[in-house]
Amino acid sequence: MRDPRPHTTPAQLEPIETASRDELQALQLARLQWSLKHAYDNVPHYRKVFDKAGVQPSDCRSLADLAKFPFTGKKDLRDNYPFGMFAVPREQVARLHASSGTTGKPTVVAYTPKDIDTWATVMARSIRAAGGRPGDMVHVSYGYGLFTGGLGAHYGAEKLGCTVVPISGGMTERQVQIIVDFKPDIIMVTPSYMLAIAEEMELQGVDPKSTSLRIGIFGAEPWTPAMREAIESKTALDAIDIYGLSEIIGPGVAQECIETKDGLTVWEDHFYPEIVDPITGAALPDGEKGELVFTSLTKEALPMIRYRTRDLTRLMPPTARSMRRIEKITGRSDDMLIIRGVNLFPTQVEELILKQPELEPYYTLEVTRPGHLDELTVHVEMGSALASASQDARHAAAARLEHGIKAYIGVSCSVQLALPMGLERSVGKAKRILDRRPR
Repeated sequence: MRDPRPHTTPAQLEPIETASRDELQALQLARLQWSLKHAYDNVPHYRKVFDKAGVQPSDCRSLADLAKFPFTGKKDLRDNYPFGMFAVPREQVARLHASSGTTGKPTVVAYTPKDIDTWATVMARSIRAAGGRPGDMVHVSYGYGLFTGGLGAHYGAEKLGCTVVPISGGMTERQVQIIVDFKPDIIMVTPSYMLAIAEEMELQGVDPKSTSLRIGIFGAEPWTPAMREAIESKTALDAIDIYGLSEIIGPGVAQECIETKDGLTVWEDHFYPEIVDPITGAALPDGEKGELVFTSLTKEALPMIRYRTRDLTRLMPPTARSMRRIEKITGRSDDMLIIRGVNLFPTQVEELILKQPELEPYYTLEVTRPGHLDELTVHVEMGSALASASQDARHAAAARLEHGIKAYIGVSCSVQLALPMGLERSVGKAKRILDRRPR
């Protein structure tokens, strides 16, 4: 590990992080029973769907009984826009956040003062698990505003006792200047934007390995182990994964621990995880891959009962903490492309791109339907060496990627090589898919 300081010892952890499984499950059941009753008593939507399913909060006598209750989806939040899912009067809400609403009405999420404190607590716990310590300087490049990333990271870092640099996203040249001048220890940002910052450092004559940054806490988009290797080889960072979603609380639902880097520990004392079959909705046992579902256990303003995240992963046993882990999320069921009957996730293409050192990890997948069949074009940037090489070398690199995608994913495609800096850089979540098929 790059961090020369000793990692957190158990004595420094919260007691719940080292609790026995029996102690944790007893706490989960009590909190689950409260959350179900709180939702049923105060949210008309939950009362309606519970009654329709023939279940009452009192029917939950064990954690396994949660499977009797209906799912909640993003559509439910949009159908009850803006405040219909709140379990407290709007006047008791301390803060509102919302999604961008690019595919319809935005989903609105709410927090009481206690919810804000819970969020700060799990975020502080997450930063500590990633190797952060009181007194560290944290450079927050997640977006501030209605997006939950920036303020979630900010409040958690402050609660841990860190110094926060709230720079938000964008202004990449300024990001580099602040990193060089302020010398932060930790950066919190999307992994794709971290690569853009490192690229800007090189343009300014700054070696990304020479900066003060030692820990990167990356989330808000799926990213692969190959992307971790790319970031760690370009910088002096430990690249650590964080997971969250606004509907559940924001970032800080689960966190990878720096001492193991073996998946993300779910903070199960606040968020109860399940894995279900994404088609049938049937509960799956730990270890099987499926769709991640969360039930909030302590949220006041916006309780979420069996919320379908669309993220694909599996539950794994505890290691660094007493709580279960989820495998690194590299795809979502709603990000899956079906090309001529073959299922494809952007991260599958990303892994193949990163296996070719002459290519850069900047890419988009363009899907068209000029006739009756879908066609896939992969736009990917060349590295500087390939850009100055012969046309034959470029054709060979494109052909290798086309062959890899066909051989390992089963989809025929056309690879179009872009010049260095030829593809748009993201300053937040990377947009990987350009679906130009007729609706």
